[in-house]
Amino acid sequence: MKSLLSASALLALVAGSAQAEVKLGVLLGFTGPLESVAPPIAAGAELAAAEISETGSFLGGETVAPVRGDSTCIDASAATAAGERMVTAEGVTGIVGAMCSGATGAVLANVAIPNGIVMISPSATSPGLSTVEDNGLFFRTAPSDARQSVVMAEILGEKDIDEVAVTYTNNDYGKGLADSFQAAFEEAGGTVTISAPHDDGKGDYSAEVGALASAGGQVLVVAGYVDQGGSGIIQSALDTGAFDTFVLPDGMVASALTEKFGSDIDGSFGQLAGSDSEGGAAFEALAEAAGFDGTAVYAKEGYDAAALILLAMQAAGSSEASAYKDKITEVANAPGEKIFPGDLAKGLEILASGGDIDYVGASDVELIGPGEAAGRFREVSIENGEITTTGYR
Repeated sequence: MKSLLSASALLALVAGSAQAEVKLGVLLGFTGPLESVAPPIAAGAELAAAEISETGSFLGGETVAPVRGDSTCIDASAATAAGERMVTAEGVTGIVGAMCSGATGAVLANVAIPNGIVMISPSATSPGLSTVEDNGLFFRTAPSDARQSVVMAEILGEKDIDEVAVTYTNNDYGKGLADSFQAAFEEAGGTVTISAPHDDGKGDYSAEVGALASAGGQVLVVAGYVDQGGSGIIQSALDTGAFDTFVLPDGMVASALTEKFGSDIDGSFGQLAGSDSEGGAAFEALAEAAGFDGTAVYAKEGYDAAALILLAMQAAGSSEASAYKDKITEVANAPGEKIFPGDLAKGLEILASGGDIDYVGASDVELIGPGEAAGRFREVSIENGEITTTGYR
């Protein structure tokens, strides 16, 4: 009887250990028009998850298991299916993602809201997501394109550029950015000669570039994707001599851009979410040690999205979204002890003892409005075939 009781106790212990794991979805566009951008974002999120797990003090000793899913960025059905698998088959209790705005909207409407799952996107920037009815479940660490548009208009004004042509990828992200930029630029006194969509996946963009060239403009704003039509537009513009200077929003600023074009696009410039804060430097050092590029677009926001979800769980004492969703803004904002990358163990300790934290993170996190990131931007230019930081805003 004694040996039987011992075996039963052992089984109970094993079962308890098997349940001591929180699954965190990492739902990004690992294939599609931003596939070269996704890996550093995922690495950032998984770095935060590993840092939390290694403390041994998360929710009384639980670990975090990241679960990847491919949102593709361009196929809402595939994104929804990946989100459903995460929730129903994998049992995730929070999702970092999705990555692109259209996919994010689809997963939010069809998966997160019906199942009561928190989503924090590190990169979905459409202004339309600011007003979606989300039951308090959706947040983002990337600032809205409404803010990016104002920054872009400011940069152009400072360069004495008052007439531009605009091309945008024909989806929620591209249209939202193009519309908000045009409004901001025209309000500042600029002129948009044409704002025309382009489709991703085409082999020839000469017709689109011809229309853009006919309309004219000092520079061409390319609100597209670096692994798809955005680069196709630039190549055609260079081939025909239509434009040689390009304005590059966040979807175009990645190492793949300079790998494709090198110094051919010297003088081009743009902006992406980024901060020169203490936390940003700390994250870049951690990322380098982990073997990935911490300066990559939205890598910092990926770390912060995962950290916010997990710290909110600790604050609530539960991994259930219904319990922790209201804690996300609390841990993200003042008052409280400032928490930077590498400080997550300290954050967990403070929260476990009932204290307050102000999660600054890698991207200088501050949540405003309905889960929106206030956001800062890194200004860049292409010099000698390389992406160079010229300032922060």
